[in-house]
Formats: sequence, structure tokens, C-alpha cells
Amino acid sequence: MAKDGTNRGGRRVRSGFSPRPLAERVERGEDAYVMDFSDYDFSLPDSIDLEGSWMPEPSDYLSAEQYDGKPFGADAAYRAVYRWLRERKCDHLVFPFQVELYAEAIARHRQCSEAVSKYGPLGKHPTTGAPGASPFIKMSQDFAKQAAARWYDIFEIVKQNSMTAFEGDPQGDAMEAMLRARGE
Repeated sequence: MAKDGTNRGGRRVRSGFSPRPLAERVERGEDAYVMDFSDYDFSLPDSIDLEGSWMPEPSDYLSAEQYDGKPFGADAAYRAVYRWLRERKCDHLVFPFQVELYAEAIARHRQCSEAVSKYGPLGKHPTTGAPGASPFIKMSQDFAKQAAARWYDIFEIVKQNSMTAFEGDPQGDAMEAMLRARGE
């Protein structure tokens, strides 16, 4: 602690060795914490009538009609990510709001990219009229950065808790599925 009472120095956040994924620790025979619920009885009384749903429904704003009359389309990304989480048995570990934020950022990024394709990379300055970069390019970059940050949070949860090893680019798979659904 410094003379002025502030904490300085010390270990930086997220510094040091990064933890290995659970599947890799189990494969190497290292100690790995896996929750065991075999001692618990999860049976329910027969009088309870349950309606099962493996995926929480996306919020309405993810499929709302936009200003141009097209649906937003973020619900397709939401469903694709939940399918991906379900395949890895981690869908119960990720908060649905995290997936919604990711889906919204991806859909907004797509909208900005479509605007750049439609209107071009150049724009007109509002007061001087001089040519300049389209504002959609900057917005697209910002939404891509947000989506990457949100995906990193989701992927870290899966990486640390999934018992099955997986390969490939899960973000690319989800994005590909969303774009394929958008084209239909």
C-alpha cells in the first residue's frame, strides 16, 4: 500500500498460467473437480405434471421487426448457440441473458455489414459534405468486438466444464448457421 492509501502493484488480473480445459485435465489423469450427484435422489412425485423444454425461449426483441420491415434475426443465433451448448452438455451453466447479448451483437454486426454492402464504404460528412468513412464500418467493428467478448465469456464456461473435447471454431459454426437461416 502506498503512502496515499492506494493499492499499487501486485498481481495483475488474469496474469499467470491459464487453467486447462476440464477434458484435457481428465485425459492427462490430473486432479479435476467434477460434481458428482450420484448420492442424491432427484425423483419427483407422480402428482407433478412437468412440461420439459431444453432451451429457454429467446426474448421477443431478438425477432422483432426492424425499421426496414425485416425481422431482427438474432433469435436464429440464439438458437444456434443453445444447440451448440446442448451438444456439449453445458446449456444449464450459461445464463440465457449472456446468449441473448451475444446473439444481439452478432445480429447488429450483420446489419451494419449489410449496410456497408448496400451503401458502400464511403459516407458524406453531415456538415461539410466532404467524403469520409461510412459510420456503419465503425459500428460494425464495435459490434464485432462486443460479440467476441460475449463469446469469450460463453466459451470459457464451456471450456472449463465440458467433459468432451471438441475441435474446430464453434463461433464460426454458430455464425454459419445463423447466416444460413437468414438467407432462407
